[in-house]
Amino acid sequence: MMELNLGGAPAADLIKDTDEAGFMVDVIEASQTIPVIVDFWAPWCGPCKTLGPQLEAAVTAAKGAVKMVKINVDEAQMIAGQMQIQSIPTVYAFHKGQPIDGFQGAQPESEIKAFVERTIKAAGGEAPGDGLAEAVEAAEDMLTAGEFEDAAQTFAAILGEDPNNAAAYGGMVRAHIAMGELDQAEALLNGAPIEISKAPELEAAHAQLELARQAADAGPVADLTAAVEADENDHQARFDLALALHANGDTEGAVTQLLELFRRDREWNEGAAKTQLFTIFDALKANDPVVLNGRRKLSSMIFA
Repeated sequence: MMELNLGGAPAADLIKDTDEAGFMVDVIEASQTIPVIVDFWAPWCGPCKTLGPQLEAAVTAAKGAVKMVKINVDEAQMIAGQMQIQSIPTVYAFHKGQPIDGFQGAQPESEIKAFVERTIKAAGGEAPGDGLAEAVEAAEDMLTAGEFEDAAQTFAAILGEDPNNAAAYGGMVRAHIAMGELDQAEALLNGAPIEISKAPELEAAHAQLELARQAADAGPVADLTAAVEADENDHQARFDLALALHANGDTEGAVTQLLELFRRDREWNEGAAKTQLFTIFDALKANDPVVLNGRRKLSSMIFA
């Protein structure tokens, strides 16, 4: 699990205001190291006056595991448009240059704290009170070593103590995917407790399940490569090639093809390239080099 530098940022740097000129540095680049929560607000917005201080308190309590940036939408209309801000307050959590979670409108204090904790966990950090973290890590090690049944049993034991442990629930789903039990994995996802059904760990497991099902229908790499070489603007062939590469274990190659497709026509097939990239990113660990490089390249295209 990635360790965050919880003491590296001075308190004064944890919460700051920024504008369009500083967005790339304060949000995109800063979130490469520590997750950044962005509060889109305006001086005339009543709920913003309550939500802002609550967010600041939760971020401060996290002691450096997450940062906060405040953006006045009246002074940053281009960024607000790019982020498709429809109403305020709107809050996004950024990690590795991409939004990974968010919400709109005023929220209870408990929900704000839970949002900050989810952001920290999604970035590989440890939220306070996660007493079963070591057991989860042990089960993850089993999964990495190919001990799928042992991992599933360990995740199940953790859930026996904490049924809403999202990390263990997502791990159990991934263990069944690894064993080829896709229907069982889907049933587990469909039966997840409502409290964690939208947790990043379950979203990652869902992404892995989607990719596993796609692999069954993937075409031959050689034929698809030839089709792309014959016509570089055959977007469907390039997209199918990315699916085939991923199904054959070449995740980096798949990401490269999808980035190229996005560069050529980001709106093709209702943004299929970007959607597929996010599916792949979500299925991998946040600190995977393929994810880090892929998100960075995609961000440079989106915010260029």
